[in-house]
Amino acid sequence: MNKCRFQKELSSYIDNQLPEQDRRNLEEHIKTCSSCTQELKQLRLVQDAVRKWQAPEPGAFFEHAVKEEIAGGARERGATEMKTKTMTRWIPVGVLTSILLVAFAGLLLKSGYFNTALTRIALENKQAAATKTKEQEKTLTDKISLAAQAPILARTDLKSFVAKEERLGYDYEGTVTGGWDQYQQVGEFNTEQYNRIYDNEFLMAKDNPLSTFSIDVDTASYSNIRRFLNSNQLPPKDAVRIEEMINYFSYDYPQPKGDEPFSVTTEVAGCPWNKDHQLVLIGLQGKNVETANLPPSNLVFLIDVSGSMNTPNKLPLLKSAFKLLVDQLRPQDRISMVVYAGSSGLVLDSTSGDQKQVILQAIDNLKAGGSTAGGEGIKLAYEIAKKNLMKDGNNRIILATDGDFNVGISSDGELIRMIEEKRNDGIFLTVLGFGMGNYKDAKMEQLADKGNGTIAYIDNLLEAKKVFVSGLSGTLLTIAKDVKIQVEFNPTKIKAYRLIGYENRMLKKEDFNDDKKDAGEIGAGHSVTALYEVVLADSKEEFANVDDLKYQQVTTKPSKELMTVKLRYKEPDEDVSKLITKELSDTPVKAMSENMNFATAVAEFGLILRDSQYKGDSSYKDVMERAKTSIGKDTYGYRAEFIRLVEIAELLTGGTN
Repeated sequence: MNKCRFQKELSSYIDNQLPEQDRRNLEEHIKTCSSCTQELKQLRLVQDAVRKWQAPEPGAFFEHAVKEEIAGGARERGATEMKTKTMTRWIPVGVLTSILLVAFAGLLLKSGYFNTALTRIALENKQAAATKTKEQEKTLTDKISLAAQAPILARTDLKSFVAKEERLGYDYEGTVTGGWDQYQQVGEFNTEQYNRIYDNEFLMAKDNPLSTFSIDVDTASYSNIRRFLNSNQLPPKDAVRIEEMINYFSYDYPQPKGDEPFSVTTEVAGCPWNKDHQLVLIGLQGKNVETANLPPSNLVFLIDVSGSMNTPNKLPLLKSAFKLLVDQLRPQDRISMVVYAGSSGLVLDSTSGDQKQVILQAIDNLKAGGSTAGGEGIKLAYEIAKKNLMKDGNNRIILATDGDFNVGISSDGELIRMIEEKRNDGIFLTVLGFGMGNYKDAKMEQLADKGNGTIAYIDNLLEAKKVFVSGLSGTLLTIAKDVKIQVEFNPTKIKAYRLIGYENRMLKKEDFNDDKKDAGEIGAGHSVTALYEVVLADSKEEFANVDDLKYQQVTTKPSKELMTVKLRYKEPDEDVSKLITKELSDTPVKAMSENMNFATAVAEFGLILRDSQYKGDSSYKDVMERAKTSIGKDTYGYRAEFIRLVEIAELLTGGTN
């Protein structure tokens, strides 16, 4: 019996990790598929059983114990020896095994089973060595690497570390040559998680004239991509969210006039990667607010101090980042600090911003250790924020973590429901991601989205400075919430269109006028850019469509407009939205502005990194040429850095895309 293709999405579904449209499609399918229905029931039973168990954190205990068992023998022999089958035995196979592995890991260690397993598997390796062939060597190499995506320096040179039968006399344990440092690089576990992204497709304007989505000012994807490229690796395709790459940069859009929180800019130009298409830019510019003029802030630092944070690019970097923010505090600002590991606790009660030494001392005292009760920490942070609520101030929780929650309120569904309830108290959520190897991008993005907040990934201290110093106003002050965009395309002018990026921000057309529907926030000084790739009505290009309706007739009105752009937003403390409308006329296409030139260069780079089916004639050369001609003032050097990252990607691929 063939397995239903939808079953691979069920585990993401029960953890609320599917995009909204995919979730709805799957739910409709489940109604008619007995196989998926039965599989879903089994998964829920396992999920409930594991949730009741409160297992120890595998990252802090199980994974560390695995490494120590293997490392002990390596240190004694003066060389690194890795028992490959020992490692591959712990690679989960299938959804059920993946879930049970976490639950059983602590029990295996506690019972001494692991030591027995090492001995038994070493014996099996010895017996298997006699029949090992050269063709199996590549399989061995693949298994040793374990992690597919985390930036590990030694991973690309792994074959040079694997013993060759003909040169070194391949022994029964499978020896990896090199020093202890090399083993540490190769043997790292990788449990990074990214939601699957399906590129937005071209839609026929006559059948789907409305395109509706939530804005997104998150920037985590870009700095995460930078982390991979600086480690000489290409990022996973699903780590590439093109809208976050584009919105990492500021653009020279005009400041809003009057009482409007943001201005709206539109532009049309030719498409660099497909000469038969055009691009439409929609740009929003948030009102600038000087740091000195910000309202008083009630901030709660919610800091992950679990064992998984005990690496230089996690807790130590986190502490340095928060110290930058402390330097910006004013006497009217107040700070509280909640930490969580095996349990959560308040380590600094509400303290005024002029008590910097007290706050800095609390940060210096942070140490990592234990499992990760992230849900309990979030609950306590919201309680503290509400207790110290400033009626006319900025009330915000700043969560800093690698996202590896697995004790307490740990399922994505439970966390999200709690955050959705708490956001109604007027408390916003900023999420900061740290580290690599077990970075949970998918989970943290969801938390920020549902908490009326944003997410940034801190890969170095300069990024922390961007978030907490140069971009502090945008980080702390929300000037508009639940910002939605709806574009109506004129089918007499536009044959087909597709939105570039924003795949997990798409909304139903009815959601645009529904003030209960959550959407994105925009901070002071933030700019938001969206790009549509459009095909004009006279094009001969064919797209998927549907038959003409039998009982209705679709009519069009003559108009010189290409489209109408509508925006809805709410004031930060209001529940009723306001509407902005702007028409875009069919005028001769002009040369790209500097804004659009650079934005399209970033978008094209994203298409290449994702190996998108819509990348057309994209090339690294074209990306760099356009970026270099539109570098602008570039006060902080972010655009120059972008060009350097494109060069790295080109070198990693040998110039091919």
